[in-house]
Amino acid sequence: MENIIFDQIKKTITNNDVVLYMKGSAVFPQCGFSAAVVQILSQMGVPFKDINILEDNTLREAIKEFTQWPTIPQLYVKGEFIGGADIIREMYENGELQTLLQDKGIIAAA
Repeated sequence: MENIIFDQIKKTITNNDVVLYMKGSAVFPQCGFSAAVVQILSQMGVPFKDINILEDNTLREAIKEFTQWPTIPQLYVKGEFIGGADIIREMYENGELQTLLQDKGIIAAA
């Protein structure tokens, strides 16, 4: 079962430039950490695919195993795991997130 879910995760993060595994949706985040990351991405004008892990408990557990990261949300850019809410907030505040997204061709340089 795990391999099927891992394949699904790999396919999702490969086929979408920016993916946020989160609690709730971009329109209706269901935890403060997910809401914080949505707000940062939205402020930057970053289009992203939101995946609500609350709809699928198997996926909820699998994504944590996939990254070896215990918390949600989890942000992926061009197939690469970037981090959770605290890391994203810190990267945003010091400009690293903007640089990363520019380098990956997701957003235009300011």
